[in-house]
Amino acid sequence: MIDLKKFEFWFIVGSQDLYGEETLKQVAADAEVMAKELARDPLLPGTLILKPVAITPGVIKKLFADANAAPECAGIITWMHTFSPSKMWIQGLALNSKPILHLHTQFNRDIPWSTIDMDFMNLNQSAHGDREHGHIYARMRLNRKVVAGFWQDKEVRRRIGVWMRAAAARLDGSNSVVLRLGDNMREVAVTEGDKVEAQIKFGWQVNTWGIGELADRYDKVSGADAEKLVKEYEASYELAPELKSPGPARNAMLEQAKIEIALKAMLEAEGAGAFTTTFQDLHGLPQLPGLAAQRLMEQGYGFGAEGDWKQSMLLHAAKVMASGLSGGVSFMEDYTYHFEPGKEAALGAHMLEVCPSIAEKKPRIEVHPLGIGGKAPPARMVFDAAPGPAVLATLIDLGDRFRMIVNEIETIKISDAALNGVMPKLPVARALWKPYPTLAGAGESWILAGGTHHSVYASALTSEYFRDWAEMMDIEFVLIGKDTKPDRLHDELRWAEAYWSGR
Repeated sequence: MIDLKKFEFWFIVGSQDLYGEETLKQVAADAEVMAKELARDPLLPGTLILKPVAITPGVIKKLFADANAAPECAGIITWMHTFSPSKMWIQGLALNSKPILHLHTQFNRDIPWSTIDMDFMNLNQSAHGDREHGHIYARMRLNRKVVAGFWQDKEVRRRIGVWMRAAAARLDGSNSVVLRLGDNMREVAVTEGDKVEAQIKFGWQVNTWGIGELADRYDKVSGADAEKLVKEYEASYELAPELKSPGPARNAMLEQAKIEIALKAMLEAEGAGAFTTTFQDLHGLPQLPGLAAQRLMEQGYGFGAEGDWKQSMLLHAAKVMASGLSGGVSFMEDYTYHFEPGKEAALGAHMLEVCPSIAEKKPRIEVHPLGIGGKAPPARMVFDAAPGPAVLATLIDLGDRFRMIVNEIETIKISDAALNGVMPKLPVARALWKPYPTLAGAGESWILAGGTHHSVYASALTSEYFRDWAEMMDIEFVLIGKDTKPDRLHDELRWAEAYWSGR
């Protein structure tokens, strides 16, 4: 699990120096009470740090300059306790490079009807001050998240927590690497993209390593180390009977253990948070990394098949956002549809590489031929995804910009849909879902938006997490949900072309 407490979030409370010392002391005291209580709430996963009350342009400019220079600072929360003239904030906001959440709240929940006077009004005028503060963001065309409501309410804190997780993923991504083993699958368009622009926009370094480097590391892994890792497999997963005793099947599992050890060492050596493979470039390896890729995803690494570095990058960001939450996150691919009237659904899977974090029950390790890539039958985990709400997210390169597309779905039990509740001849990890608004409507909308066949499947996250992340990255966000109408979306996509091309 990724430790989100290492990410700092600066809490800056605004006022001005015209109210006098007593008022400013009270502002500081109230801010300290809020900061301490918010910091204790598990809904806020990061470390909240209260900063001095912002009362002059010089103080504000220095706060933002200091935040820019602080490598642990993942984002800034601003709130205006009193009126704080927004021209004071211009220089600070102009140089800011951190995500911002504008909290629109007030210290007191209720109006004290019988005692309220002008002193109270001057002190507690967030309704006034936050509107002034919000104006300057709009005037400067700055991205930010606005959360309005009483600061002690659970929903307000939940939304702050969502934003914190997205900001943590943003900062994590700016310090990481996508390790591409080989190139993209030949002739496939959606796995391509502008890697230079990706580094400019997202901070990720997307580079290539030869598969031979992994093969060299693989050759040096001892049988004893592989057996030791298999003991961990035996404790964590169910093993098919033929894997429990010496023979070809157990050897195939041991090969995956060696690949996992070698690949993890390579990822750690390069400081990589994500990786890609392709079955068209496996020289020196006995199998396509299957079980090994599943295991590394379970540990928090991003993965993309066929060289799909964009989904690999997005998957790791989602892993950061989902750290400590119930549910899971995985690489996913749309495979085939079920068009039975009233039971329409989509079946997602991949050849091998689906993360066990989304499994309903304990995964089972099995060995079967792959039928593609020309290598030995690989070991893989087989399971069904847990039922419940989830989302599919994908990141595409349109040439002049990146676009994120998210489809809200409901995962259902395969046993409720399949004949006799099983698919005995499909030995892969899989998920069956009903996409919103409908199977046909979601398919039309996804295709109109240019969505890929690869995606990030997340039962631990909602579309709000991905929207916040996309906003921080300043990229287009397209949501397909219960209220989506393909004809309307078609128009909105055309309007978006005008907006993004004019920037």
